[in-house]
Amino acid sequence: MMDIVLWILIIVCFALSFAGIIFPLIPSPLVLWIGFLLYFFFLNVDELSWVFWLGMIFLTVILIVSDIIANSYFVKKYGGSKWGERVAAVAVIVGSFIVPPFGIIIVPFIAVFATEMIQQRTMQESIRASIGSLIGFLGGAFAKVVLQLIMIIWFFLDVYL
Repeated sequence: MMDIVLWILIIVCFALSFAGIIFPLIPSPLVLWIGFLLYFFFLNVDELSWVFWLGMIFLTVILIVSDIIANSYFVKKYGGSKWGERVAAVAVIVGSFIVPPFGIIIVPFIAVFATEMIQQRTMQESIRASIGSLIGFLGGAFAKVVLQLIMIIWFFLDVYL
């Protein structure tokens, strides 16, 4: 019975990690690790290989950095300023509280647009930078989904093979 409860908790952790893509206040990597550690400490301490743990550390670093890199890259690529990049990062967090999950897309778009306009950019340049923040968020979200799926699949392969 306890094994079933632990497996349910592990699955809930994995599901919550995907919720963290839409709600950045849920720390996706941490929630994934809680699932891994629940299995390790309470179900089978010998099952997960050292290659698994090294792989998870590596993928966790990429997972954390991917969001920052994608957002910064696309805002910059679409002509945004450094302030636009910074405001986009903060606006993603603020947006998760305002009309979730849509606020996470709308608030950064508006915030980057306003920031670029305040810096006396043209309307076209400001809209272009805002589109860059949107593409950056979507690119980062896609990368997170792929990385988290790889981590979860790797976990199950390590457990069952």
